[in-house]
Amino acid sequence: MDQGRYQGTDHGTDHGTDHGTDHGTDHGTDHGTDRSPDRREDHGRDHRTDLGGREALRELLSGVDARRFRLALALLCDGRWWTLADLVRATATSRRGVEALLREVATERSGERFRPVPEEARACRELLGDEPVTAPVLPADPVGHLLPHHTESVELMERLIAGAPRGLHVLDHVAATPETVVRRALLLGARFWLPGARLLCVGDHDLTSLAVALLHPDVEVTVVDIDERILAYIGEQAARLGLDVRTRWADLRLGLPPSVHDHADLAITDPPYTPEGIGLFVARACEGLRDVEQGRILLAYGASERTPMLALKVQNALHDLNLAYEAMYPDFNRYFGAEAIGSAADLYVLRPTTKTRPAVAARTERFATAIYTQGPQAVESRAVESGRTEPGRAEPPAAGPSAGTVDAPAEFAPGVLVGEWPKDMLPRIPRARLSTWLSKPYAAAQERVAIAVPAGLEGALPRLLLAARAHHVRAFLGGSPGDLAALSELLSPVYEVTAHGHVLDAVRRPLPGEDRGEDRGGDRAAGPSAHADRGAGEGWDVDDATDAVLRRILDNAHGKLANTWREALTRLPGGPTKKQARSIVAAVAPWSADVTPLELPAHRLRELRSAVSSSLRSVAGTA
Repeated sequence: MDQGRYQGTDHGTDHGTDHGTDHGTDHGTDHGTDRSPDRREDHGRDHRTDLGGREALRELLSGVDARRFRLALALLCDGRWWTLADLVRATATSRRGVEALLREVATERSGERFRPVPEEARACRELLGDEPVTAPVLPADPVGHLLPHHTESVELMERLIAGAPRGLHVLDHVAATPETVVRRALLLGARFWLPGARLLCVGDHDLTSLAVALLHPDVEVTVVDIDERILAYIGEQAARLGLDVRTRWADLRLGLPPSVHDHADLAITDPPYTPEGIGLFVARACEGLRDVEQGRILLAYGASERTPMLALKVQNALHDLNLAYEAMYPDFNRYFGAEAIGSAADLYVLRPTTKTRPAVAARTERFATAIYTQGPQAVESRAVESGRTEPGRAEPPAAGPSAGTVDAPAEFAPGVLVGEWPKDMLPRIPRARLSTWLSKPYAAAQERVAIAVPAGLEGALPRLLLAARAHHVRAFLGGSPGDLAALSELLSPVYEVTAHGHVLDAVRRPLPGEDRGEDRGGDRAAGPSAHADRGAGEGWDVDDATDAVLRRILDNAHGKLANTWREALTRLPGGPTKKQARSIVAAVAPWSADVTPLELPAHRLRELRSAVSSSLRSVAGTA
């Protein structure tokens, strides 16, 4: 489950119920023998094992929604030891619901595990009667019967999920079970014709991309995600297993990467479980479909049985996008954690209509940056509670001429303001949205640019800086800049980066060759890194050429990486033809096709220098 399993409060009539307090804490629960000494503990309010008069228990076991509690009680009475997390996940019942049941049953405990005392178990079985509710079954699982034929895939996914980076609570991460991601892949194959199809995973902390590529190797899978660690892990594992999975960085609040617009036949997403998060992720999935009439979106979403108003708000967000519901499989998805929603979520199959694209276009610019249930970008976060300064009013660097004043951007004298700024600040200066800044190059060249980066969007900072063509960029941050050393290393081919508090300065480095005093003559008019065309007689220095080609690529951050790279190779003295250059680039960097530098995950940006160097050595070897 990628970005959002942690159930927040419902803002409707169920406000205040089922706060998710056990976000992923039960992953890795010991299912084996517990060495702690057994002890008996009466969870119930009535010490009698005679069920006469146990009205609270009888009430839980009556009514049309009682099946989940009857199943939980039947499982409790089968003699096995249970943990709370396991019982929640097996019954898809909220933690609060299971705890309400346990309060009415006398149990014995062994460490974190429990089971009814023998007399209580016999009495509860009598109360349940002869109805067969002794096994956890999914009421609407069209592919459950296929799962026993894919045990090796489940075992592999179990290892992959266990080795994946730990979830981030600020991104609402909770891991899906290996059986869940394999069943998602099986459902795709059972419902759709997949040979030659393209699948877009809009967020993929669950590693659904790897399961689909494993079971359906003829599907082209692309992942967009904000989490650099997940993108690196998926890329590494896909390469190791020989799977066709491509990775793209994206903060969906700022847009979908250009290379996946109108790209996919199918999309799947497991977003933050807020109306805002669901609306945003599904809208981006719609933008990624190339054929609205044929495309489908699979959405994982779950709510506690106690919070129907929250589910209604989410469904209203889907209705606003004019999507048709083709199917909804209850409790299809199971998770390690997310006990507030029963460690389960439904799987929706959504079909766009002719009115979906206009609805998406009308709403994407209105989506708020607060889409999560936790952290600085939580729906219920308040700037005053976070203690952060408004980005546009941040203190400037201590060494600056206006240190300590609120007019730092004015003193900086930018040619353009990027992001959200107070209306009364530099009203005559042109402005650009963060999303616009990333989607296309700014028309006019500027010497200085000021960027306001809200708390929670710091992950976009490297791309926001690469998207600028100014000599000096100053970023006013709503939060900490994070690992400054890593950021400086990532941007070192282009910028010298320094930070003072919540203000970061990026000053453009001289073009390769300029810092050595080389006379470039009229080359400046040819654009950034034009000296990459220069050679040394019949040959040229690979290291110098690497610096120049890399700088040319990063200076053209909005352009297609492979095209810029290929052109730089062909312009070398004695360089290859366009066809040869295309083959060389594809061989050393197969991940470079159709992608811009702004979409590259950080691990690919770090690999870029080595790949460029390899391409130049190939050119030198064939010259």
